[in-house]
Amino acid sequence: MEQKTAFIAIVGRPNVGKSSLLNYMLGQKIAIVSSKPQTTRTRIMGVLTENDTQLVFIDTPGLHKPRNDLDKFMLRSVNESVAGVDACLLVVEANKGITEAERMFAEKFKSLDIPAVLAINKTDTIKDKTLLASQIAEFSELYSFSAVVPCSAETGDGIDGLKKELRALSSEGGFMFDEDTLTDQPERVIAAEIIREKLLRLLEKEIPHGSAVFVERMKERENSDIIDMDATIYCEKSSHKGIIIGKGGSMLKKIGSFARQDMEKFFGCKINLQLWVKVKEDWRNRESILRSLGYDNSDFD
Repeated sequence: MEQKTAFIAIVGRPNVGKSSLLNYMLGQKIAIVSSKPQTTRTRIMGVLTENDTQLVFIDTPGLHKPRNDLDKFMLRSVNESVAGVDACLLVVEANKGITEAERMFAEKFKSLDIPAVLAINKTDTIKDKTLLASQIAEFSELYSFSAVVPCSAETGDGIDGLKKELRALSSEGGFMFDEDTLTDQPERVIAAEIIREKLLRLLEKEIPHGSAVFVERMKERENSDIIDMDATIYCEKSSHKGIIIGKGGSMLKKIGSFARQDMEKFFGCKINLQLWVKVKEDWRNRESILRSLGYDNSDFD
C-alpha cells in the first residue's frame, strides 16, 4: 500500500472543543482541555496513523482579538498554521450562528484555496437534531467545505466519519513520522501543559490566564521507574500567588496531585512532582519572559 499523509490545522473560536476533538481522534490526551476559553496557547501537533494514512494535526489557539503580546503570538500562531498545511478542520459549536471569527477563517481558506472540513461539535448538547440542518445550510453558503460532519468529542458520535473525511484529503508520498509517534511536543512541554490545565480547572476565572508553567527539571532516577520533576508556576500578582498556593498550601497540593495523576498515565511511570509559585508582573507583555517560557517568535509586534 502506498502511504499517504495530510497536515491538517484545527481552527475555530475559543472553547468550541478543538483540543477535545484532537484528543478523541488520537485516543490519547496531548492537548489540555478546560471550560475556559483560550486554553491552547501554542500549536500542539498530534499524529494519527491508521493503516496506510497518517494525519498530522496542528491544534491552534482559539481566534480572538489580541489584548497583549501573548495574544498576538497566539493569533500569529493561527495564521501561520493555516498557511502551511494541506487542509483545515474548522470546528464550530452546534446550534450557534456564524461569528466574525468564522467569517475570517472562511476568507483565509478562500485566499489560500485550501480544502476545509467543517466539524459541528457538541451535538450531544442539543435534543432536536433537526436544528443542525439550518446551521449546515448557513455555513455551506459561507464556504464550499469538502465535507460537513456533525459530531461530539464528548460521546464520540460522528468521529469515525470525521476521520474518514479527513483521510480523503491525504496524498501519496510516504509518512512524515514513525507510525508510533503521537506528538512532536517535548515531554517537558506536555508536563507543563498538564499542570496548567489543573490551574484552569481549579482556580478563579482570571488567575489561570495570568499564569504560566515552566518545568525546570525532569530527570529519571537511575535503576528506578520514577521521574523527579521540578516545575514553577508564574503569575502576575502577589495576590494571585496566595490564591494559587491556598491556605496552608492546600490548593497547590491539589494542583500537584491532579497533575501527577495525569502525568503518570501519560508517561507510564511514577512522578515525583515539586511545585513552586513565583510572581512575574505583566509577563504576558514582556518579550524576554515569553521567549523563556517557550512562546518563541521572531516578531511580537
